[in-house]
Amino acid sequence: MKSSTGKFWKQPAIYILLLVTGAGAAMLGDRLTVSQFRANSGDSGQRALEPKLQLPPNTKDRVSKVLPPASLSGDGTNVNFIVAAVAKVGPAVVRIDASRRVKPGNRGLSPEDFFGIEPNSGGRGGIERGTGSGFVIGADGVILTNAHVVEGADTVNVTLKDSRSFQGRVLGADKVTDVAVVKIEANNLPVVPIGNSDKLLSGEWAIAIGNPLGLDNSVTAGIISATGRSSTDVGVPDKRIGFIQTDAAINPGNSGGPLLNASGQVIGMNTAIIQGAQGLGFAIPIQAAQQVAKELISTGKVEHAYLGIEMATLTPDVKEQINSNATSSLRVAVDRGVAIVSVVPNSPAAASGLRAGDVIQKINNQPIIQSEAVQEFVQNAKVGGLLQMEINRNGQIVNLTVKPGSLPVQKVQ
Repeated sequence: MKSSTGKFWKQPAIYILLLVTGAGAAMLGDRLTVSQFRANSGDSGQRALEPKLQLPPNTKDRVSKVLPPASLSGDGTNVNFIVAAVAKVGPAVVRIDASRRVKPGNRGLSPEDFFGIEPNSGGRGGIERGTGSGFVIGADGVILTNAHVVEGADTVNVTLKDSRSFQGRVLGADKVTDVAVVKIEANNLPVVPIGNSDKLLSGEWAIAIGNPLGLDNSVTAGIISATGRSSTDVGVPDKRIGFIQTDAAINPGNSGGPLLNASGQVIGMNTAIIQGAQGLGFAIPIQAAQQVAKELISTGKVEHAYLGIEMATLTPDVKEQINSNATSSLRVAVDRGVAIVSVVPNSPAAASGLRAGDVIQKINNQPIIQSEAVQEFVQNAKVGGLLQMEINRNGQIVNLTVKPGSLPVQKVQ
């Protein structure tokens, strides 16, 4: 009986001992795992975890490998290329608050006007305020933003992501391209990496960062919808930019913020939306913005070549409309080219001998069939340079040397 009873109690005791030992080991292992994770996720001098990034196809592994703890979510499986791009560029994105005093009845343009919403002050005068975005391109405090964000501002305040605030100084603003450069007195600032906007393809990833409607450091994502959209297509005919179109959400306050590719490189500067449209945002290509910024930093202004013509791309329908217009004496004899509809008096075009009714067929020996091509040649020309034009005038070929002048720009008072 003794032997039987001993066996009866001994076996359950062994089972209980195994269960307690296993539970203790599991708890110890769990504590060690949590301790190890904490030791590697933000303590000073420790290396952060390196989750495997989920990059889209055909994207080179150029993203930042060390992400801040805030970028990690759960076990790290949700850390994708967008998170990595934002972690890389986010610290270099700033908020810009601009204000200007206006007299009654003399309110000028403001960021709100650009987006078609109500301004903070009306014809009664007072202080106009607007909020936009920008990004650091120089560690010594050089910031890129939109001209309409800071144009005419009496004060410009720049707030970094780490909440530091600085008084900004506008080095220059160019209305024609909507690019401006702001300088703050700071050093060792995070700087955005620059991508290549000249090689963008429709369908590539696009990520926008900015301060829409005052909501700081907001991130939206989409794709590149198109490139080379003309200012007329976008609805801002006074600009001279071939815009990037994206469906990444861009709202008032995003102006001046960066548009990124999948690798976290800046490919554009967000600038415009179309009222009443969804999924239609536009950005200035970063290569064009950089070129303008260089001139603004060195001289405070940008000179744009100018001819002084109104033109239209010829198609059979356009030709028919011109030739059948009884109220106009304009007539064209060819089907292809760019027709000059009017010439501004005393303009470089008038001085060079161009006339209404002329059809531009070649510039510098390059065939011309669209008005955008003429605009591109003029934009790339230097003020005072020379353009060789072949035109068709009433069926006759005429060669002219055209000398672009400087585009007159009316400043906002």
